[in-house]
Amino acid sequence: MGANDESSQLGDDAARVAVVIVTFNSQEVLGDCLRSLTCEGVHLAAVVVADNASRDDSLAVAEAVTDLPVRAVQLGRNAGYAAGINAGIAELDTRKLDAVFVMNPDCRLRPDTLFLLTRALRQPGRGIAVPRLVNQDGTLQPSLRRHPTVGRALAEAVIGGELAGRVGTLGELVMSPAGYDRAGPAAWATGAAMLLSADLIRDLGPWDESFLLYSEETEYCLRAADSGWTLWYEPAAVVEHIGGESGTNPTLYALMVANKVRLFRRRHGVVVAGAFYGAVVLGEALRALAGRRVSRASLAALLSRSRRRSLKGTIVGGRL
Repeated sequence: MGANDESSQLGDDAARVAVVIVTFNSQEVLGDCLRSLTCEGVHLAAVVVADNASRDDSLAVAEAVTDLPVRAVQLGRNAGYAAGINAGIAELDTRKLDAVFVMNPDCRLRPDTLFLLTRALRQPGRGIAVPRLVNQDGTLQPSLRRHPTVGRALAEAVIGGELAGRVGTLGELVMSPAGYDRAGPAAWATGAAMLLSADLIRDLGPWDESFLLYSEETEYCLRAADSGWTLWYEPAAVVEHIGGESGTNPTLYALMVANKVRLFRRRHGVVVAGAFYGAVVLGEALRALAGRRVSRASLAALLSRSRRRSLKGTIVGGRL
């Protein structure tokens, strides 16, 4: 039975959900991603593949799917994740939807994930629902974050983000497995897989495309909180996420760190933002001295405006 057949047998109270998948040279993973989109318990209204000028057969993979309501939109350039989400949502009539699930193409949904997330969003005030992310071997992939602060940045600089995340609420990233056992609110979460309520989408407007990659989900989640919306974590909903190169690719890592500082500066005063910047520089400098290649790249970006500007050009131009 195809997804459209399953959806037609649901009652009128089932949530109407659309999916937006942002691709860039994703042919190797997109097929499995699309095949994982079962719609138990929800009406799957549309699947939009927003393509950032892929040079491979990503579009052909999307267009070959016949048992899902898939349509592709081409951005014409590598405009980034936020731009892909905006282009995908622009193809939808959110007035006829309850929610939109945005995701990376290297994600695989476990059964009932969409239903469980839409159920979580039914509570008043919840605008974003996120699943438990796991690696390909089924192990936990930490994805929940606390609010970024100077204290947390300093702790991560001195003892490392992984250790800080295991000591109470010292780190920004929640590292303790116990922190993923129960449903509850979070400040923000990895943007690889997120269910956004249609009301939230209309309230907040588009994602901020100026970040290109990294921190766009942070900005969106914090902006949602500023407007009174809650991000809810639902551990029963599970998504397998292969993951990217941000921890090993110097250019991507440098952009991730630079964007983190830029977003914090935007949301705080000069003194606090300066302290946060200093803490991040300290952490990257210590790791660069220890021989960490990606930290050398991020430190150069933090200390040089021209280097920061060149990062986007490298990524947009496909020179990674």
